[in-house]
Amino acid sequence: MSADPSPPHQHGSASDRGKPQAGINRNALNWLALNATLHCLTGCSIGEILGMIIGAEFGMSSTATIALAVVLAFLFGYLLTMLPLRDAGISWGRAIRLALASDTASIAVMEIVDNAIMLAIPGAMSASMDTPLFWGSLVFSLIVAGIAAYPVNRYLLARGRGHALVHEHHEGRGRREDKR
Repeated sequence: MSADPSPPHQHGSASDRGKPQAGINRNALNWLALNATLHCLTGCSIGEILGMIIGAEFGMSSTATIALAVVLAFLFGYLLTMLPLRDAGISWGRAIRLALASDTASIAVMEIVDNAIMLAIPGAMSASMDTPLFWGSLVFSLIVAGIAAYPVNRYLLARGRGHALVHEHHEGRGRREDKR
């Protein structure tokens, strides 16, 4: 059995979207799901770490710190999707819509898992930035959050959703005439 290098989504009609895709190479799907998860995890991690650092540095409450970290995680997650789309010639409006459609479920799962773990680890939310408890808890929570989001990304990709919506543009096959 030879590997199929094509992405695991089809560009069919609107009625085909959301249906499981026939003939998807399982290895390619797993690889794309891993890449989509790592992509989302990168944006989430930047925002989450920045939010936790700001919260710890300014002595913010756990609730305020988590709220800030979640907002920043979504912001950076979406930005990491939008900027390559803009580079591929996609308009701001379309890039925003694609980022929202491709990343929201993955980022939401990561944020729920990450913050639940941070709250569950005794002292993690009140630990100062110069302690192993702060960094160890944060790294552990982000790794588990990424693991939790992988099946979500795989499911969405298999159905032509999630990162399948932006994959062709991230590969540099965007349409330049769409830029506004």
